[in-house]
Amino acid sequence: MPASDNVQGRFWPAKIFLWPRTRAFKRKLLALTAFWNDLMTELDSSRIPFWRRHEFALLVSIFAVLVLTTVLDKNHNYITEWQQSSIDLSRQTALLSLYALGAAVVIIAGGIDLSTGSVVAFSGTICATLMMLMAPEAIEKSTPVGPVVITTAITVTLLIGILIGSLHAWLITEVGLPPFVATLGTLVGLRSLSRAIMEAATQAVQGGAKTQISIGDKSFRELSGAISGTSWNLVILVLVVGAMLWVLLSKTVTGRHLYALGGNEQAARLSGIQTDRLKWLAYCLSAFLSSLAGILYVGQLSVADPQTSGRGYELNAIAAAVVGGCSLQGGIGTIPGTLLGSLFLRVVIDGVAKIINAAGNAIAPNTDGVLGAFSVADIAPTGEVSFNYANKLASLYPLTATTYALVLTKYSSAALATSVKDAVSYYAFNCPSIADG
Repeated sequence: MPASDNVQGRFWPAKIFLWPRTRAFKRKLLALTAFWNDLMTELDSSRIPFWRRHEFALLVSIFAVLVLTTVLDKNHNYITEWQQSSIDLSRQTALLSLYALGAAVVIIAGGIDLSTGSVVAFSGTICATLMMLMAPEAIEKSTPVGPVVITTAITVTLLIGILIGSLHAWLITEVGLPPFVATLGTLVGLRSLSRAIMEAATQAVQGGAKTQISIGDKSFRELSGAISGTSWNLVILVLVVGAMLWVLLSKTVTGRHLYALGGNEQAARLSGIQTDRLKWLAYCLSAFLSSLAGILYVGQLSVADPQTSGRGYELNAIAAAVVGGCSLQGGIGTIPGTLLGSLFLRVVIDGVAKIINAAGNAIAPNTDGVLGAFSVADIAPTGEVSFNYANKLASLYPLTATTYALVLTKYSSAALATSVKDAVSYYAFNCPSIADG
């Protein structure tokens, strides 16, 4: 054996015990030990029986909400109009699941994406604007624009979605902005930019600035099942996307690295994982799926409206991911759990809408608060949920705790304003480490 591979008559692995005990060495050793413990914890959790897993609890909760809605609904729509109700529920669940899956990947990787709703609106605006620019007469007369125009518009829109994800990753990894701040900036900026683009495009093509573009092409609208009144294509799309992400996270080295990144970023970096590339992958997946959802929403509604499209969808995505088992601290979460979380969220929204006879989209913001409360109940160490514990829980999970405080006072505008003010003040003064990234 060469002398370089031998240290005082021992083989080369013994070199590690002869390294100088410096602070850097001890820090690296502790980080690697933490990484190994996190990995073993993840492996042990995969052996939990199904009836004790989070997914089983979600299935039971979904069934309970369906039964409760059927009993409390005066019209009993789940029985008398079961076919239409199932189509509407599956369509809305599929659309929610698309961008919720992207949000779940980002949360698992230890980040947060607050730009989901704006990316949905921006992507729908870009897709409709491109079709109008390539086929202005067809858009104005609501006639078919042709498969070439549709394919080109969708392809360019999805590529722009990847660029948005790359922008987020660049702001986080190179500029050094916290994920909360980086995605909050695009949350505000993309919606304003989409309206400016639409007004400029309609002014140039149609001779007047407009804030909406109507799409009447039946083949484009059928992508979301709007013409045939079905939802099987959306369900198949979501199942395919979910299966691909499940394979990525559960069966590949990249997936393990994403979990390691969310569990302990410093340990992952010291162990040789390319953390910057993983962040780029996570945010690009989130923006790509949000762009895809934005295209399908335009097909479903037959109109692109950046003012109202995607409002509050980032809360829906985060709520679905957290209810599905993702931890806001990162490193924990599953794709099946996120899909079930999306279904649970839509079942609750649809159930509340049927019970009080309101539109599902109108009741959705208030229901987000209910789901935020469920999220706090699920992740709180004590398991206690009441208004008295909101401030205590805010130190651990300020976003969900704040949402919980809001839903308790949603019927009083004055109390709602006070709750918002108190929650923001508490978040700013008691959670400086989170606020600073």
